[in-house]
Order: sequence, then structure tokens, then C-alpha cells
Amino acid sequence: MKQPNIILIMTDQLRGDCLGYAGHPDVKTPYLDTLAAKGVSFDRAYSACPSCIAARAALHTGMEQSHHGRVGYEDNIPWNYSHTLAGELSKAGYYTQCVGKMHVHPLRNYLGFHNVELHDGYLHAARYGSVPYRESQFVADDYFYWLKQELGVTTDVTDTGIDCNSYLARPWMHEEKYHPTNWVTERSLDFLRRRDPRQPFFLMASYLRPHPPFDAPQYYFDLYKSKALQPPFVGDWETDEFLKRDGRIFDSKTGPLDPELVREAQIGYYACITHLDHQIGRLIMALVEQELYDDSVILFTADHGEELCDHHMFRKSRPYEGSCRIPLIISAGKNVLPLLKASETCHAVTELRDVMPTLLSIAGREIPDTVDGFNLLTLTENPKNSIRTWLHGEHSYGDFSNHWIVTETDKYIWHSQTGQEQYFCLENDPHELRDRIKDSDCRERVRILRGHLIESLKGRPEKFTDGEKLIAGRPYLPTLSSATAR
Repeated sequence: MKQPNIILIMTDQLRGDCLGYAGHPDVKTPYLDTLAAKGVSFDRAYSACPSCIAARAALHTGMEQSHHGRVGYEDNIPWNYSHTLAGELSKAGYYTQCVGKMHVHPLRNYLGFHNVELHDGYLHAARYGSVPYRESQFVADDYFYWLKQELGVTTDVTDTGIDCNSYLARPWMHEEKYHPTNWVTERSLDFLRRRDPRQPFFLMASYLRPHPPFDAPQYYFDLYKSKALQPPFVGDWETDEFLKRDGRIFDSKTGPLDPELVREAQIGYYACITHLDHQIGRLIMALVEQELYDDSVILFTADHGEELCDHHMFRKSRPYEGSCRIPLIISAGKNVLPLLKASETCHAVTELRDVMPTLLSIAGREIPDTVDGFNLLTLTENPKNSIRTWLHGEHSYGDFSNHWIVTETDKYIWHSQTGQEQYFCLENDPHELRDRIKDSDCRERVRILRGHLIESLKGRPEKFTDGEKLIAGRPYLPTLSSATAR
């Protein structure tokens, strides 16, 4: 059988629930809804280490975090892996192209891609201090180079005064065609124009938004600015201690104290999502018009979510659903994946490490033994099946460092610096509004999930466990020796 073309559409900081097909009451995503209607969507997909670098390490290597070595956020650690998604697909006869975000080190590390047209957003580590010339984002980033050529002056995504990690929002300052979301689509379309038609291709269209800055074009802000929006979720276990302390800081991890700024953040985030959806629509329509769609597989996902003021929190790295649950869709044209059950939702617990073995299987490539993830094709054929009973997630995050065990129905959280535990019954409490850690009828279930975490952490260099109990307060660095030794 002819190898299908593979399109991986990756987004940055998109929550698993902020999509029309996922039932969100406010956000409109007609093109992603179409992909879901023509494919299988996974509503229990997670990013086990939910921030940009660690999540992408899982995606590109198929490894779980203790094996790829990135358990938090740390820049300037070289990426040297023997097997990568693009590298294996290249060996399988695919021409491999990435457009957009890579967030690897060095910046122009191609990770096995034949070509990369790069835009990593705003990376502090690649801009300031003793950054080598070739590692400067002003030199290495193709979007910034293109934007300067187009406009005749050096301009930046933060020239409006909104930060790259902030809850502040305002419309894009230039014509829409200059927006980085449009650029990723435009360069992806140009790749389709100049590809070799005799060779199957792997295209990774890697979008920056809806990661801040929340700067969609004005049209998309106008869609939401007059709507009554669902307020953030706040549970019975919350404390406003950190909100009162940090809620006036523009790049706070808590989000804003001012409710009007909360609403503006929601408007900006939703505007970025619908703008992204429309640009993904352009890519899909081009595949149809160029008669490529029927012979292609499309996988859509994100690196992590966004708390968006749920639980008085903002950004990612947390163990809660807004931060760690992500969208995942596998869709296909009529000539490939004939057993795929269209318009089905799968409740199996899945993770970014599963993307690599799934796409390699689609390409007919043997899966390297370094891969920890599972091939999801069995779930596209029978969405009622499961592949794992539980998943261990974590993030080194200073005082907020955390580990968690999630299943199809519930979640156990251990805060590794304080020892605090939480337990949520996701089946009937999907927004984690009630912490049931002290409920007597949950005691045995908590014991079982705690045991899974102890098992996961045995042998880790941090010594989080002695094999019988969890030990709080251990030093917890963002990068393990399994990454730095490569």
C-alpha cells in the first residue's frame, strides 16, 4: 500500500476543553470540529510534563519524562537523541518539513527533519546575555528575518507592550498577513507547492498561538468582546493567598486580581484559538484542492494547556486539567486508515509520547526500542479500548512542584515540596471543584494511586521515595542526567 502523507498540526498552550467539538460553550473552532467529525478525538489526552520543552521532548522521542530527562523547564540543554520522530520518518522514505516552533537546543537543531522554517516565539534565553551570534533568535528565527524583510524595520511580537507570558491582551498591530499564525500556514502552503510529488511527506505545522501574547487580529477579538463568557472554575479547596500576593503582577503565575483583566485574558485567548482554527482551515482546504487530503493522515494536538485563571492560576506546569489535559485528534482521508471509526470519542488515557509510535506505524516504520509510548491506531479502530490504566505526570516548579497519577476516571496529586495530597473524581467532577482527599470512602482508592506514584518514582535520583512512602522536600531539578549525559 502507498505510504500516506502525514500532517502533524501542533499548537502551543491549548487546553483540551477549549474547542467547539469538546463542548466548550464559548469558543468556536469549525475547522477543528470538522477534523474531529472525520476522525477520532481523545478526550483523556495529557501532557505528562506540561511545559514547552519537556512536552516536545516526549513528542519528538516517544519517551516518558524520566527517560528523555526533562522534568521541568530549562533552556540551553542540548538535544541529542538517537531516535526522533522526523529522523525515523526520514529513514522510512518521507520528506520531512517543520514550519514554526521547535524550542530545542541549539535553535537550528533539525532533530532529523530535512528542513525547518523556524519561529520559536519569544525566547528569553536566545536573546540576552552571552548568546552566540548563530544562536541569537534575531539571527536564527526565520519568521523574524522574514518580518524585517517585509516591513523594512525590525519589529517584534511584543512591540505592543504585552509580554510573552502575560495575561494581558490586545489586537495584532499589523495587517493580519504578518501575524505568526498566518506565517506558519503560508509557509506550509509554500511547502506543498514545492514538494516532490513522487515522495510521501511529513509536514509538522507547529503554531505558537494560543500561547501568549494574546494578540489575534481585531476581527477575532470582536467575536468575543460582547459575549457573556463562562467564568473560570474555582473549587472548594482554593486559597486566594497567592492571588492576593501576586495578582497585580503582569506575568504572574496566578493571573490577575482584577476581574476585568480576567475577562480580557479570556477574550484574547479565545480570539487566538479561533484565529488559529481559521488558519488550520486554510491548510486543510489546500490539501483538498491539491488532491492530497484523501491520501493523508492528520494528527492534531498541543504541547500543554493553559489554566486561564481556573483555581486562581495562570500559565501551565500545574497538575490540574487546564494545564495538563490537551486536545488530540487523528483524522484521515478516504484512501488511508480504512478501519478508523469517524466521529468517535475515545476515553483512553493517552499522552504525547504516543504520537511518535502512532505516526511511525502509519508510515510502516519499525518503532525503536527507546520508545515508551503506545501506538494509538488500535484505538482509532476500536475507541472503547484502553492502552494504559494510569499515567504518571510531573513538573519541577519550585514551591509548586508536583507529581500526579491520572486515570480515565480520577486523579491523585502529590505536591513534592510540601507533601500536600489531593484527590479528584474526574468522572463526575471534570473541573476539579471538590478535593476528596479526606473523604473516608476515597481512602482505599487514594492508597492505590499513591502506590502507583511510589512505583513510578523508585530509583529516581531525587529520592522521592524509599519504596514504601513518599518523601517531601527533596531537591528537584528540571533536567535529569538522562538528558545532560547525551
